[in-house]
Amino acid sequence: MSTERIEAVPMLDLKRQFSVIGARMNESLLRVNESGQFILGPEVKKLEENVAKYSRTNFAVGCASGSDALLLSLMALNVGKGDEVIVPSFTFFATASCVPRVGATPIFADIDPVSFNLDPQKVAEKITEKTKAIIVVHLFGQAADMTEFQALVNDVEAKTGRKIYVIEDSCQAIGAELDGVSVGNWGDASCLSFYPTKNLGGAGDGGMVVCNDQTVADRVRLLRGHGMAPRYYHKEIGINSRLDSYQAAILNVKLPYLDQWTEMRGQNAARYEKLFAEAGLSDVVVTPKTTENRRHVWNQYVIRVLGGKRDELRAYLAEFKIGTDIYYPLGLHQQECFAYLGYKPEDLPETLKAANEVLALPIYPELTAEEQIFLVEKVKTFFEQ
Repeated sequence: MSTERIEAVPMLDLKRQFSVIGARMNESLLRVNESGQFILGPEVKKLEENVAKYSRTNFAVGCASGSDALLLSLMALNVGKGDEVIVPSFTFFATASCVPRVGATPIFADIDPVSFNLDPQKVAEKITEKTKAIIVVHLFGQAADMTEFQALVNDVEAKTGRKIYVIEDSCQAIGAELDGVSVGNWGDASCLSFYPTKNLGGAGDGGMVVCNDQTVADRVRLLRGHGMAPRYYHKEIGINSRLDSYQAAILNVKLPYLDQWTEMRGQNAARYEKLFAEAGLSDVVVTPKTTENRRHVWNQYVIRVLGGKRDELRAYLAEFKIGTDIYYPLGLHQQECFAYLGYKPEDLPETLKAANEVLALPIYPELTAEEQIFLVEKVKTFFEQ
């Protein structure tokens, strides 16, 4: 398979997706314009119904972003001042930033080095009488070990009578499964992001809370609109986090394609695995693995680059216009804004190690086999120099 004509491999190319469904997207936006209902209109209601059905949950409530979905979930579960919320450090900032915004304290726990997800044993070590919730991230598109987390909180409740809520951060993992059960069905609430880089991405920000508890859904629905019901009568102090109809209209067009795109991502992941194995790079590159009984949806394809060569490899690939990214270059426990918590980098050794080794490669559905071959060839050339 020739790679001679390849001039660049972008990290993400949404124009390829638009070339297939762009006409349908434009038609959907025209319908919104004609309806004149731009905020929480019929397209939003339709999307909420469609996403709930896709996630196999009872409820779905749209909001302005995945970050707000996390915040609204904490608010709906009455997490606040004096509470502790256990979160991973190896994740996007929003997972932890929502915690101090409700007055609670984030408690960082370490990850499992294979899946990059929270390690249940490390979480167990962090539980105190102040623990009100655990935010479990399904990182890069692979479900975390939710059976272990459920067992953990059930054990605490059985022994103490104290409820610890579990919030799923599913912002990178719509459609992911564990033991045939979709993410969103394991915790008290689950958060989705429709940021353009996600597997189901809009043309801007958007998010959603999915759950099976009507009380939680009703509270999220109330809180997203200033706690207002009916109009100009405020039951609680909420926030302004309403999903606009443009985003919902685009997402309603895209959702029927999601399983097909997920399958294509999986094929690309399998091809990477084969190419790296054939290249004989196992001593310098560790490819990601799907752990047992999971449906991995591959929002990101993240390798580990060993020997302290990650940044050099990334710079080398950039010379050939091969896009890569680093998710994440610094654990949240090392971020300046969380310095007041008193963590040292070495307090979470697996997080520290991952932050120094990970490199994300292109994995979007429209990525071609030739582009993947070209990329792996350049990785091999780099290590043979």
